Amino acid sequence: MPNKKVKCPNCSHIIDISGNFGETVKLTCPSCGISGKVIFGDSRSKKEVAIQVNNLKKVYGELVAVNDISFKVNKGEIFAFLGPNGAGKTTTVEIIESIRQPTEGNIKLLGKDIATSFNEVKEKIGILPQEFKSFDRLTVRETLKFYSQLFKKRANIDDIINAMDLKDQENKLYMNLSGGLKQRVGVAISLVNDPDVVFLDEPTTGLDPKARREVWNVIAGLKKQGKTVFLTTHYMEEAEFLADHIIIIHKGNIIAEGSLEDLINKYGEGSILNIKDCKTKDAVKILQENGLEVNESTNGDLKIKIDFKDRVLEILSILRHECIDYDSIDIRRSNLEEVFLHLTGSKLSEEE
Repeated sequence: MPNKKVKCPNCSHIIDISGNFGETVKLTCPSCGISGKVIFGDSRSKKEVAIQVNNLKKVYGELVAVNDISFKVNKGEIFAFLGPNGAGKTTTVEIIESIRQPTEGNIKLLGKDIATSFNEVKEKIGILPQEFKSFDRLTVRETLKFYSQLFKKRANIDDIINAMDLKDQENKLYMNLSGGLKQRVGVAISLVNDPDVVFLDEPTTGLDPKARREVWNVIAGLKKQGKTVFLTTHYMEEAEFLADHIIIIHKGNIIAEGSLEDLINKYGEGSILNIKDCKTKDAVKILQENGLEVNESTNGDLKIKIDFKDRVLEILSILRHECIDYDSIDIRRSNLEEVFLHLTGSKLSEEE
């Protein structure tokens, strides 16, 4: 059940409220008594579905790799399947791609049941597998031409080269490219048939931060082309940067899903305004009297939870009006690492 924080338009009191998607919930402000209503909309439910997974399960002997998961991916979005190594990400995506067979469950890809009609949609998908490698002694252009000949429908090679920013490398041998450029070639190969859905399995593993960012920009460009992107990753910042919708999978189970904003609001600490080295003796009391949630660190810093961005201006006004003395202010937002820690009790990096 989704949660929302709403601000009373009369007294600015913050109210926590829960409801189901599509539900209209009536509420009364506990501070001033004014009544109102909140509508819980689900913008994803109005969009066309590219992938629908129902009760998917994959078992290897006594190991349950994927445990009865269900989700959908909407057309035109970047969907991130996030989790540590061994969580079930690659197993799931390879079942959707018909590389592996499920133990239980059913999947529809572009409206077709892959168990009976995968041949009708296989030319409409592009795949970048994990640990992708190509032919060392083919140039970038030759590589793309080779793979494009495997399909009936073929995209324009020049358009792909330009979109992937590979023009300066098109005549270089694959073996002479950097790791980041090789991954960009991998993404380019996944586009040679002009697919509707692109599967990218851990596309930036092993890359340095600069190369990783370059690949992110390429992936973001796929959405602008109208592609649906199914991204599997164990990098929190990758999902934060790219994804419209995120599913967190852990030990074969989906433990959370939503937009980045949804996940942080529900499982994170929200945004924290940090007042560094506050020197005014009664600052905590003054701020609390103004309805703020304040925690004081041993070093004199004050941490204030912010529910709405308007609160920042309100806090600055209080500091100025009350002549509160401090060194500096910064604002820190919760991230997916904190969400994962809240849900599992460990950091994702510790799960690797």
